[in-house]
Amino acid sequence: MITKDMTLMELMQRFPQTQQYLKSINMHCSSCMGAVNETIEMAARQHGMDVDELLAELNRLVRED
Repeated sequence: MITKDMTLMELMQRFPQTQQYLKSINMHCSSCMGAVNETIEMAARQHGMDVDELLAELNRLVRED
């Protein structure tokens, strides 16, 4: 399960299929140096997104694979 406390780097390493989704919503985390320390919650806030909606979509994505 993906949680808001996970860093973006942890997310992308554990669930590589999330990288394409993040790019599709203009979150280019795979090329961002902040991905090492930035949590999903921090990134959602920075991009003006609802963290709960983002988490729901990410978790749905990884359950499908």
